[in-house]
Amino acid sequence: MGAPLFILSFRHRDELSRLAEGAGWQPIAARRAESVEARFVASGASVAMVDARGALAEGEEAVRAIGDAAEANEAALLVLLSRGDAAALESFHQHGATHFLVSPFTEAQLLHAIQFAHRHAERVGGVRGRVGVEAESASWRWQPGSRTVELSPALARQAGLGEEEGRRISLMDLFRKLGPDGRRAAREAIDRLLATGEATAFAHGERWARIAHHVRRREGGEVVGRAEAIQGSGERRDPLTGLRDGRAARAWIAARLGGHEVEGPALVALLVSVSRYDAINAAFGRATGDAVLQAVARRIERQTGTEGRGPLVARMAGAEFAVLLPAPATIEEGGFLAGQLIEAIGRPFASGDHVITLAARAGVAAAQDGDDPAALLRRASAALAEAKAGEGPPVHVLEAGAESATARGDRLEIDLRRALDQDEIEIRFQPQVAVTGGAIVGVEALARWNHPLYGELGASTLFNVAEGSDYLAQLSDHVQRKAILIAAAWPEALSGLRLSVNITAADIVRPGFAAQFLQMVQGSGFAPERLTVEVTEGGLIEDLSAAASLLAELRGGGLRVAIDDFGTGYSSLAYLKALPLDYLKIDKRLCQDIAGSTRDRIVVRSVIDMARSLGLGVIAEGVETEEQLGLLAEEGCNLYQGFLCAPPVTEEELVQLVTR
Repeated sequence: MGAPLFILSFRHRDELSRLAEGAGWQPIAARRAESVEARFVASGASVAMVDARGALAEGEEAVRAIGDAAEANEAALLVLLSRGDAAALESFHQHGATHFLVSPFTEAQLLHAIQFAHRHAERVGGVRGRVGVEAESASWRWQPGSRTVELSPALARQAGLGEEEGRRISLMDLFRKLGPDGRRAAREAIDRLLATGEATAFAHGERWARIAHHVRRREGGEVVGRAEAIQGSGERRDPLTGLRDGRAARAWIAARLGGHEVEGPALVALLVSVSRYDAINAAFGRATGDAVLQAVARRIERQTGTEGRGPLVARMAGAEFAVLLPAPATIEEGGFLAGQLIEAIGRPFASGDHVITLAARAGVAAAQDGDDPAALLRRASAALAEAKAGEGPPVHVLEAGAESATARGDRLEIDLRRALDQDEIEIRFQPQVAVTGGAIVGVEALARWNHPLYGELGASTLFNVAEGSDYLAQLSDHVQRKAILIAAAWPEALSGLRLSVNITAADIVRPGFAAQFLQMVQGSGFAPERLTVEVTEGGLIEDLSAAASLLAELRGGGLRVAIDDFGTGYSSLAYLKALPLDYLKIDKRLCQDIAGSTRDRIVVRSVIDMARSLGLGVIAEGVETEEQLGLLAEEGCNLYQGFLCAPPVTEEELVQLVTR
């Protein structure tokens, strides 16, 4: 299979996925932007494609979410735009987009754009973002004969001066900052310029880079210099903060991975991200945003004690920083340090008249055997994305050998499509037993998937994965059809059993679903009067009238209808009034609570009495003990299913249970 390609498209996901797959890519595609950063990182893709055609605001928000992670992981970010939205390109570029394509375009042009983005990711790597902007805006002006030099805000910040007080600096103070070699080079360059009028340049060393000054003379005699940071080949630095940059961090990781021989991880990587940095920029301006990043860099340095040997601190992208702990660091130490960093960054920050309260999130991962820098940083990025995803703790530690929840979900999405194509989803049957007499009178069909990596996965996991990947209708059809076809061919021992199959909320709103389902039942040869369809209470909430019409049509075809998991939602009484029903299945939590307090038993008794008054049969789910069964029998429950009789079983095991 080809290289992974991450696709987020709000309107054309399936079309783009088919095109990419046909060209040899492995598409990891999404239609919704929830957890988009985590999903992109987990995909392992070197190219993220965001299709903002017809969804400009959503696309811009997605690029803002992905941008830092793409840069930190040396990935390209390709944006597709409608022709009328081309004016938004500047905004997309500021948020991290590296390539774009404006419609209309041909399939060949799109594939070429993906290839160009992929080649860019391979060759150029992570030197993107604001570095170029900072270098271009760092400048100074001097009028010959004046004792002061005027600096641009960016150059003032790079020189370690406050923005306002640093705009003008005495010529002698500036020269002292250049050092002996820099002063000599500057004097020689200025003398050449004044003597010849021709533009020239000089360079001087700093603690983190070489600075080249391109000098020219304007009309009127004013001397103007533009400062450019020249990154050295040995130790690359970020011009804004003075920290190492992403390439220097990766080189540092590679050196330690290659020479590691002692027990334990070669290093532990922390990725720290300042929360809502875009909002700070928008509210207080670019200068304040830059000052915030510089302050965060200094706080991280102080907290980690990066003098001399020890941890390496780098600015990876935007508002994202890396702290790399060499051996013999442990992942526990990494998690503890991450918590300290979050606390240090969270202290209020003063910038001019503004007091800004910062927040941050962090992800921690340890190096594993076979890692390269990209693999380690991707796991740390996945951990950071998990920390950002919810309202939980601000630090997420990805334990050795563990896989992020997002990575597992994306893997399952890809594998589920293959499993459906290759008929790997199996059917199990859980007996439904008469409370009086103990005879097995029916079964509920449940999906099972024996995943090669994660083992046996149950129906709830399968349907959750399918819902997230928009394969829900395909999975539902597959399970329903397969269960009914198996039941139609049951041996004589099972010929008297009823079969229950589940329909989903997505099925309820599918046009023509009832007619399609009844036609499938008739074609299978299974007697409709032996078939019950179960729909969960939660699946009925959004459109009760549509559910009533669909269930009435199914009952008109000879089927029976049950509400599953009754008691878990908020509209139970409305369901009983509005829907054509035959059975009510009490949620397993209510059934298991019946052996608890008197109050719990009264609740279950009320549900059973209400169902019986309406002429409905009652099935109790999740019955595990004789005590629960006895109490349910006393209250008038008709049927039960649960581990007290049997877990979901194969057809062969079901035959043995029934005959026994």
